[in-house]
Amino acid sequence: MAKIGSLEELRKLKEKTKNATELREKGHDIEKLVQVKVSMATCGIASGARETLADFMRLSREKGIENIVFTQTGCMGYCHSEPTVEVTKPGEDPIVFGNVKGDRVREIVEKYILKGELVADIIPTAYKTIDQ
Repeated sequence: MAKIGSLEELRKLKEKTKNATELREKGHDIEKLVQVKVSMATCGIASGARETLADFMRLSREKGIENIVFTQTGCMGYCHSEPTVEVTKPGEDPIVFGNVKGDRVREIVEKYILKGELVADIIPTAYKTIDQ
C-alpha cells in the first residue's frame, strides 16, 4: 500500500472506503434491494471471486445503482462454474450465474439487473425451499 502524502489523500481514501462499505452493509429492508451474493469459498476465490465482487461494486457505483447490497457466501456447490453469483431482485426468485468474471459482470448488471433480460450461463436450481 502506498504512503498517504497529504490530508486530501487521506480524505479521498476515507470516502472510497466509506462508499464501498455502504454498498455491502445495507441490512435494513433487504427484501427491497437487489441482492448480489458472491460465492467466496476456496474454489471461488481461486477462480477470481474477489475480483468479481470488486467489479460488481465498482460498476454499480458507476451506473448509480443505489438499491443494491453485496454479500459474500460460502460454497454454493457449483465448483465447476466458479466464480458463481446469486442475484435476487425484489419480489423475484434468485438466479445463480456461473463463470462470472470480466465482461460477464457488466453483462449481468446492464442486461439483467437494470433491464430484466436473462443472460447465458444461468445455473438451474434443483432444490425447493422447506416451505414449498
